[in-house]
Amino acid sequence: MGPATEHPLRYALVNELHARPSPRLKAPATCVFVAFKEPRDAASRDRQRDVDHLTELTNRHGGQRPDADDSHYQGTLGRHALKWESHTEFVTYMATTPGLPIRPFDPSAAAIFPEEWQMHAPGKRVAAVMVQIDRLPDDPEKALDRMGDWFARDSLTAVWVLEEAAMIAGDFRIDADGWMRFALFVRADVGEGRIGRIVHRIVELETYRAMSMLGLGRARSLSRRLNEVEPRLSAIVDGMTDDHRPADTVLHELLSVSAELEAQAVQHSFRFGATRAYEAIVMDRINALRETRFYGRQMLTEFMRRRYQPAMRTVASNEARLKAMLERAARAGELLRTRVDVERSAQNQSLLERMDRRADLQLRLQHTVEGLSVVAISYYAVGLLSYALYPLAAAAGIDKAYLIAAATPVAVLLVWGAMRQVRKRLQRPGEGHDL
Repeated sequence: MGPATEHPLRYALVNELHARPSPRLKAPATCVFVAFKEPRDAASRDRQRDVDHLTELTNRHGGQRPDADDSHYQGTLGRHALKWESHTEFVTYMATTPGLPIRPFDPSAAAIFPEEWQMHAPGKRVAAVMVQIDRLPDDPEKALDRMGDWFARDSLTAVWVLEEAAMIAGDFRIDADGWMRFALFVRADVGEGRIGRIVHRIVELETYRAMSMLGLGRARSLSRRLNEVEPRLSAIVDGMTDDHRPADTVLHELLSVSAELEAQAVQHSFRFGATRAYEAIVMDRINALRETRFYGRQMLTEFMRRRYQPAMRTVASNEARLKAMLERAARAGELLRTRVDVERSAQNQSLLERMDRRADLQLRLQHTVEGLSVVAISYYAVGLLSYALYPLAAAAGIDKAYLIAAATPVAVLLVWGAMRQVRKRLQRPGEGHDL
């Protein structure tokens, strides 16, 4: 098979399946992860700025420069293995280092991402995660002793994952240095690829959780706006039966409310759609870990059900509320337009009736004028004819009064016939009635 038989995107699409492999890690190790997102219009951002920011980081550490056309990058920066990915709305940096810091979750472990470099990022940081990977003690319950110093007990989650191949612990809180911390304890027989996949799912879980909860702020602001608009819409709908208010005025008010609702829908549709997609990814990553309970501690699904799902339900509720109000406004608009059409039809019918009466009056007036015209023209015709008949009457010895009396009916008939002929020539075939 030659190249002509291949779809031009076949190889690119297959390569995309293998473009972003999980890192290979060996315990003990430390992973630091950051994600940056533009505050507005992140999906249509200038992606060259992201590449330039990555290039600045590689230049700082003497690493290989990235390709400007790639959406992912892997390289070695000193002791760190760096993995960079460009997503629809954000970019992520993951740096892994063998070994653990002297002090657990020491912020110096994130020195590869200098504060100054982060401040100049094309966007704001939406996720910052530090994961410590260590060997699971022979007595797994001893790991709980360490967690008491690392995490808040009220929100601590600790679960077995992948058929008790490893244990994940975290409290989903941000520490004083701005990092969300997770501890991963793995058994000795767990391979490097599997450890890398677990770490990858942990950081993805936090990243997509953060991205999905961006919709919560939008939902709250939308709720406040809908609280202002809904009474106006209700008042318009309730007042639709008031015959004293012109339908055109009510329709104009409804159009103003509908325009406001449509504007809100345009502003929030992308964010709410992204929230649903990110929520699905969060739950997918949790399911992929195949968690089981670790010594009676809170599980990830329990934490998400109590702390995360209410936020997602708030977003879904406000999205549904906006949709319902749009549909309500649309139905009210249809009713008002029907009312306006009925009123206009009645007005048009009344106008046609007045026009018909006016036309009938004009027809009668025209007949009257036509009769008067025949009389007037006949009068002048008889007058002219009398001058012509005077000599004949004198020669014949006939009284001119009798002669004029005899000529008058003839003149009237001739004038009447002539006017009918003129009217027939002026009237077009198939139009109106005989005048």
